[in-house]
Amino acid sequence: MDTLIIGNQSKRQIRERVVRAWKTGKAEHAARLDFPDISDAWKVLSDKRRAIIQAMAGQGPLSIREIARRVGRDVRAVHSDVRLLHYAGVVDKTEDGRMILPYKTIKFEFTVEAQKAA
Repeated sequence: MDTLIIGNQSKRQIRERVVRAWKTGKAEHAARLDFPDISDAWKVLSDKRRAIIQAMAGQGPLSIREIARRVGRDVRAVHSDVRLLHYAGVVDKTEDGRMILPYKTIKFEFTVEAQKAA
């Protein structure tokens, strides 16, 4: 898979997608990272972290120091942000400790629905 879709699906939707894939044995056409709540997505995908993602896109393995240089930020702060992106599954770590964005395409797919009246 060379595409990552980042979006907001409910826990029910996520569960249904996983069960469907398990029952059919068919893999999804793209990797997914879903947040049940949009506010959680924006916490993980802050402006600075999105800048890191953009700086890493298509660049192959990069050291934390090189990523920090490309985004013009402190190495420690970038290290913390890259570690969070790694834990979230957005970036991978190579055997030699460098970081890589393994996707050619990242799509952001967020849905905002009207609130039900109380």
